Amino acid sequence: MANVVRPLVPELAEKARQELNEVPGRMAEDLGALRAWLLKQPHLNPRTDDQFLVNFLRGCKYSLEKSKEKLDNYYTVKTAIPEFFENRDPHDRTLQTYMTFGVNLPLPHTLEVDGPRFMLVRMGAYDATKYSIVHVMKVCYMITDLLLVNDDTSIIAGHMVLVDLRGLTFACMSQFSPTFIKKMTSVIEAFPIRTRGIHFINPSSGFDALYRLFHGFLSKKIQERIQVHESFEALHKVVPKKYLPEEYGGSGGRLNDIIEDWRLKLIAERAFFADDAKYRNDERKRPGKPKNASTLFGVEGSFRSLEFD
Repeated sequence: MANVVRPLVPELAEKARQELNEVPGRMAEDLGALRAWLLKQPHLNPRTDDQFLVNFLRGCKYSLEKSKEKLDNYYTVKTAIPEFFENRDPHDRTLQTYMTFGVNLPLPHTLEVDGPRFMLVRMGAYDATKYSIVHVMKVCYMITDLLLVNDDTSIIAGHMVLVDLRGLTFACMSQFSPTFIKKMTSVIEAFPIRTRGIHFINPSSGFDALYRLFHGFLSKKIQERIQVHESFEALHKVVPKKYLPEEYGGSGGRLNDIIEDWRLKLIAERAFFADDAKYRNDERKRPGKPKNASTLFGVEGSFRSLEFD
């Protein structure tokens, strides 16, 4: 792996300095300290290239201790939740089907050059009576992994999440057990990507139930950044039309085109996902008590049973 960090556009470089405590002249020293710590962790088998590690430093505002914890958590959840992170070949025909749903879509336009990446979440975009929430989340996290390694905007400016509740059914809601939600939120917290806000669109009759399901698992900071919009007009007061897809009253491209672009991106990164599978923990070597699905979530094994709900 190349030990090189991508140059940033001036606006993002300034944001990294102002908000994330980045000092370009000290970057090599910071990376060296983090890499030296990783080499002393017998249970970790991480990527150690500069770009990957600097993303964790940036996501933790250059706190070395927080970066260590985040990296450990990142590989811990990847190892403990194999149903999300194993068998991620984008050429797989089953995964190809799930890629066409567009449940989790990074939108092509950001809020200004140094603004957050918009993430459109459409949980009602698939038939929950026919398809598995496990595979839905697998594709979601494949996309998030690509943003982690390739998208400086996501790391430095964070994500603005737009959750469209249109089409959300009881069948979909029934797939979210407390344990499953805990797994999802554990994964979100393990990535060094900050959530700048969550905007709910098209709240349905099931919104209150969904909100109650997730609310207790969200940090207080995230809870304070939640807004609910009853109409596109209300959303447009917060998110200008030019950033949104046409289906949301905007001029930021068509949904089908955005979905297809991401399907092709995933396919093009087949080698990345094959390589990623090599980096997992050996919990037998962890100093102290091993961390696994049982200790983290109170369950043994995977959630394959959800596929038949």
